[in-house]
Amino acid sequence: MTTHEDTTAAPDALRDEAEGCLRALAGERARLREDQWTAIRALVVERRRALVVQRTGWGKSAVYFVATRLLRSRGAGPTVIVSPLLALMRNQIEAAERAGIRAATVNSANTDDWEAVFADVSAGAVDVLLVSPERLNNPDFRDLVLPKLAAGAGLVVVDEAHCISDWGHDFRPDYRRLRTLLADLPPGVPVLATTATANARVTADVAEQLDGDALVLRGPLERDSLHLSVVALPEAEERVAWLGENLDALPGSGIVYTLTVAAAHEIAGYLADRGFAVAAYSGQTEPAERLAAERDLRDNRLKALVATSALGMGFDKPDLGFIVHVGAPQSPVAYYQQIGRAGRGVDRAEVVLLPGREDREIWAYFASLAFPPEPVVRATLEALDAAGRPLSTGALEPRVDLSRSRLEMMLKVLDVDGAVRRVKGGWESTGRPWEYDRARYERVRAEREREQRAMLEYIATDGCREEFLRRRLDDDAATPCGRCDNCTGRRRTASVSAAGAAAARDRLHRPGVDVAPRRMWPTGVKDDLGVAGRLAPGDLAETGRALGRLTDIGWGNRLRDLLAPGAPDADVPAGMVNAVVKVLAAWDWERRPAAVVGIGSRTRPRLVGSLARRIAEIGRLPFLGEFVPLGEPAPRRHNSAQRLRSVWNALSLPDEVAAAVRDADGPILLVDDQADTGWTLTVASRELRRAGAPAVLPLVLAVPN
Repeated sequence: MTTHEDTTAAPDALRDEAEGCLRALAGERARLREDQWTAIRALVVERRRALVVQRTGWGKSAVYFVATRLLRSRGAGPTVIVSPLLALMRNQIEAAERAGIRAATVNSANTDDWEAVFADVSAGAVDVLLVSPERLNNPDFRDLVLPKLAAGAGLVVVDEAHCISDWGHDFRPDYRRLRTLLADLPPGVPVLATTATANARVTADVAEQLDGDALVLRGPLERDSLHLSVVALPEAEERVAWLGENLDALPGSGIVYTLTVAAAHEIAGYLADRGFAVAAYSGQTEPAERLAAERDLRDNRLKALVATSALGMGFDKPDLGFIVHVGAPQSPVAYYQQIGRAGRGVDRAEVVLLPGREDREIWAYFASLAFPPEPVVRATLEALDAAGRPLSTGALEPRVDLSRSRLEMMLKVLDVDGAVRRVKGGWESTGRPWEYDRARYERVRAEREREQRAMLEYIATDGCREEFLRRRLDDDAATPCGRCDNCTGRRRTASVSAAGAAAARDRLHRPGVDVAPRRMWPTGVKDDLGVAGRLAPGDLAETGRALGRLTDIGWGNRLRDLLAPGAPDADVPAGMVNAVVKVLAAWDWERRPAAVVGIGSRTRPRLVGSLARRIAEIGRLPFLGEFVPLGEPAPRRHNSAQRLRSVWNALSLPDEVAAAVRDADGPILLVDDQADTGWTLTVASRELRRAGAPAVLPLVLAVPN
């Protein structure tokens, strides 16, 4: 390896070499920006730690690829890049290969290749290794692989570094492991952190975690190709109809963002019905399907991907011509990050926001997933202490009242804080003292609320929209853009045709969602409930049906209003009953129901009872009665194991109803208001099957998503 003095002896020659690397990466006309060169020099010559906060499309990846080429040519080890999304990894590997940089990745989708990849790294055949942040908390990777990578790395890159900070809009607990990685690096290993979406507070937080002396390069965030506008329409069907009537006029191909998976599929279905080449894309989409959809959009075979935020960081299509949001993200920072996907390589890109009244309810749901209150955290630590052995997440669920995702998030934070440790077989307590930082968590909550208020202000502002967003990102250079709807006075039509609204309404209110039956008992309930593994075939329900999802943009609003806590208990509205009848008419069951049974409700007895009786009356089926709820209403439980426990002995099937079930000689239609975890339906179906029902067909008004 050349010495520090050797490298700095000819700065002009080093910059010429860097420019040559850039041209290999980005084309003959590419030239380094001054801040790009400053960052590269800091990494290669000074071996410093640097944070680059620059707008999307500025060329942050060019900094670490050029620095990699320069460092590798001087004998340094491979660059280790921590990247949050597989889409980002795929794009970066392609870019690296164009520049003659040999890149490989280790993530959850290529575990079979890991051994060969690590062998190539050891042999010097890999210049860049991309690692997903989730790998950093895998015990084998953390204990066996990561120390070797850190010891031999020539450069460490943290991409989308705002994810480190719990002040950021997209905090990810797995990123907290980076603190340990960076602290354990040998002296002289340069580190680069990059992001396009960090306000001053997040920038300071990330810089502090890098190093007290980290170089911070923060540039203006202006995107002179973006033309921002807001179209306010009161009803969901009008917003969707607006898309159908205006999508053709939007330039090129683009992305339609939604807040929920259900909305992505609903809107994609509506646009496909109208003849548009579109596809739905979410975190639930299969990896191969995601890759194909990204490729189709990049190659302009699609007019749009209708996507959740799963299509975000790292998706690179320079000629993306538009971004439309059906529903507002919960912060201006998140919004600016998403719209930054557009207009990188074209002179004009259209950015349209179609806010909805349901947005705030969805924001409230996301806010409920914040770090848990102290008693829940203490209960988790006590459960691990008492066990005296590692406990899996599934084994912890019966002991801790948290959903699986929130429990895993909390454990990752506690791991980095040193209170627990992930090992083979699950999690164990370290026994170290741990303090609940209530003040910090409250400040983060308050910051989230402030961001939501700012998003509402953005929608309502009569000032420059781009300037508003940039100032929320603490961009001191922000000035009126002269391009947005407020600057120009040219506003998009906030109306749709009656026919368009009717077509959208028909599509969005098309009733019917499958309700998949539970087939496995949750881990950890065998000792007290006596069940484990698969449900017996003779206890299973059939695939049921729901009128709609609570997250739908069609039925969702009406179902949320009807089923909201504190909503009056009343008969099911006639229009909703008619829609349920349509669900029944379209149900392709093997054998028609012979009778109807309801699940008695403590909170909504009139609503559930009226629904069950009306369905029986319309279908000319005998109504056999209801399960009787027992005891006091149980507090709402948040995970599968505890929900099952709460309903296990909470329902009683009266003897006369059980006898009528035996005599019905056919499937039983089981009616309830909603299915959340599905355990109430599972327990009730099990009782009906054991009473002699040959099949049970669950029917509910709503499922969560």
